[in-house]
Amino acid sequence: MTKELVFLPLGGVGEIGMNMAAYGFGPQNNRKWLVVDCGVTFGGPEQPGIDLIMADPEFLEEQGENVVGLVLTHSHEDHYGAVLDLWPSFDRPVYATQFASAMLKAKRAMEGIVENIDIKIFTPGEPFDIGPFTVEAINVAHSIPQSCALLISTEIGNVVHTGDWKLEDNPVSGDPTDEKRFKEIGALKTPLALICDSTNALKDGTSPTEREIARNLERLISEAPHRVVVTSFASNLGRMISVAKAAQKAGRQVVLSGRSMHRIATIARELGMLEGIEPFLDHDSFKHLPRKKTVLLCTGSQGEPRAALARISKDTHPAISLDRDDLMIFSSWAIPGNEREVIDIQNRLIDMGVKVITNSDELVHVTGHPRREELAKLYSWLKPSILLPVHGEPAHLVAHAALGREHKIKNVIEARNGDMVQLFPEPQISRMEVPVAQLYLDADILCSPDQSGVKGRKRLSFAGIAVVSICIDREGKMRGSPKIIIEGLPDLKDGSSDATDVAEQAINGVFSGMSKKLKRNPDALGEALRRAVRGELNSWWGRKPNVTILLHQI
Repeated sequence: MTKELVFLPLGGVGEIGMNMAAYGFGPQNNRKWLVVDCGVTFGGPEQPGIDLIMADPEFLEEQGENVVGLVLTHSHEDHYGAVLDLWPSFDRPVYATQFASAMLKAKRAMEGIVENIDIKIFTPGEPFDIGPFTVEAINVAHSIPQSCALLISTEIGNVVHTGDWKLEDNPVSGDPTDEKRFKEIGALKTPLALICDSTNALKDGTSPTEREIARNLERLISEAPHRVVVTSFASNLGRMISVAKAAQKAGRQVVLSGRSMHRIATIARELGMLEGIEPFLDHDSFKHLPRKKTVLLCTGSQGEPRAALARISKDTHPAISLDRDDLMIFSSWAIPGNEREVIDIQNRLIDMGVKVITNSDELVHVTGHPRREELAKLYSWLKPSILLPVHGEPAHLVAHAALGREHKIKNVIEARNGDMVQLFPEPQISRMEVPVAQLYLDADILCSPDQSGVKGRKRLSFAGIAVVSICIDREGKMRGSPKIIIEGLPDLKDGSSDATDVAEQAINGVFSGMSKKLKRNPDALGEALRRAVRGELNSWWGRKPNVTILLHQI
């Protein structure tokens, strides 16, 4: 039987975040599956109450023993954040760098997760076997330490899965992208497919470097007359180092605020990545430091309501408060969907008299993804016969595909989540062959969107609820007065009828106008009351609230 190498994206292709992909090798009815990355995205306004969203691994669960393992390209939440929620049930090893392994262990301890996973640490440049696959990690520059591309080799063809990357010769933290190894792979005669990051495929040129950001932060911190606050992605160790070095040069001490920020700093120091950086102070030290001697590095760059920065902007933080003419630097960008929350924080800070600087004012942030010139350079090194853009929304994927065609890549395949893509022996695609779905982490419960109750929450948030509790006898006559609870409707205090009055009038109308026979039928009576209350409230308000009728027969 013909052996095939296929690629199946389960998340992250057609969206940014929630990355999860599988490579299958073998005959069509007996493939072994290697999973790459297992990430999350964050719930937004359309998913009230939902913390995290992840790809549903149902297809992989159906493969059972044929799933041979999971390899992580790096430890950003959108690539590894679902591991502890999804992977324990597979009972298969997770392959990760030393840093990613430490991040998983720290996350497990911090969140009190009982389930354990078997972590095997790999070193870039040292190939290892997982079932029929040989995997070699290749250093790439990114905004978190020890990020890797993967060379996945089989007997019929090879794949470079880039993960997240950019070109940077001298990063602040970690190793540069390994140009030499990519060129060596491109010189091989084996057919090669490139599965490649598309996040910045709409942007021309090359990305600014972290060194440029470091120089600007150093200038801003040295020139600031009072406190400086910097918020960034907690995982961006290079940015943390840049801020720390700038603070030391200016004679300032660095205070950290936020659990994830402390977690990254602790792991980095244990692994020797913070050599020459003075110990960070906890936020309890903030109030004792002179304004001119303080740099605060905090979480909350995405407007998270429980993060340090949101509480600081509301002046509700237990240990930190800012004063007029302090400087606030947003060394980050707002992930799509978070813009409103970030702007709200900035406005609150401005109203406090704090000077706010964003990337619109100064170059204080750069992403860890390649622009078009960097993508073209990678093509020239690897000389792939197949290009498949991933990690992006449709606009990014289409732009990346067009760039590949401009550079004469023979086979450019545009896939989406659920498409089964045969890479070798012949490139072809089967659209939506595998059903794809999402799972929500709703507080401590992992469930499907339908199970989560989000639809009900959205209805409640839009139109509120009226709950009516009524006692009736066996003749269907009302005993006593109904109990009416209204939530989320206008509450008028001007002496006119309010929602409770309207509901009570509707109830009385049903009992006075309904036949005795129907009133003896609790189901018919309950539905008549629900319709009447909802209809009268709609006439009074202009919206139809959710109405629940509780009938108690005595």
